[in-house]
Formats: sequence, C-alpha cells, structure tokens
Amino acid sequence: MNAYASVNDLSVLWRKMTAPEQQRAAELLDLVSSCLRVEARKVGKDLDAMLQADADLAAVARSVVCDVTARMLMTSTDSEPMTQYSESAGGYSAAGTFLVPGGGLFIKKSELARLGLRRQKVGVIDFYGMDPGHGSHSV
Repeated sequence: MNAYASVNDLSVLWRKMTAPEQQRAAELLDLVSSCLRVEARKVGKDLDAMLQADADLAAVARSVVCDVTARMLMTSTDSEPMTQYSESAGGYSAAGTFLVPGGGLFIKKSELARLGLRRQKVGVIDFYGMDPGHGSHSV
C-alpha cells in the first residue's frame, strides 16, 4: 500500500531531517497510513476511495500522516519521553509525567475527526415509556 505522505512532505511540513530520521520516517509514514486505513475500516469506510474522490481530503490526510509521524520522531527511542518534570532541593524530590506510558504509535481523536473517521453513535433511551417516533403516546 502507498503512504499518504512522503519523506519530502514531512520535511516541508515539519522540518529538515537527518539521514537516520529520514530512514525511520519512511517506515513510519507507511505504518501511519496503514493504521489510518484500519481505523477507516472500523467505521465502515474505504479511506483510499475517499481520498481519490476528494483532493482536499487527500491534502488533510497528508497533513495528519505528517503530524503523527513527526510526533513519533520526536519521541525518544532510548528513554521514556517526559512532558513535564519538576525537582525540589530541600526534600530531595523529583517527579515527571510521561508522554505515552508504554510508548507506541497513537492517533488522536481530533486527527481521526479531521478525516471523517470518528464513529458517532445516535440513540435514545426511553425513560418515561414514550415513543417519540410514533406520536409520543405513553405505552
């Protein structure tokens, strides 16, 4: 399968990369694109067909793949990435919050929503014995 973005797209939309980063990015771009295809299938959609039919959506997909890949490239591979860290001197204290406990690739809900891949559930719970679809008469 083809990736929705290229290493060149990532360099333009994010930043210039070193040779090892470019090599890792090429693999991640394919992986992220495959993950998006799987997410689309979960909600009954064919993402490849959607992108062929809509050039604007294809551009959004390129952006999403670059965003997820850039986030993965910024994640440390030799230690756990921290988003917050604090220290104290008097009582010898240190605390930190990790970016993704356990690591791994993750796609944000907002990124799936940008591609129209968020599953929306519609339903009604009838607490009062009323059927709103049939004249709202009590049962």
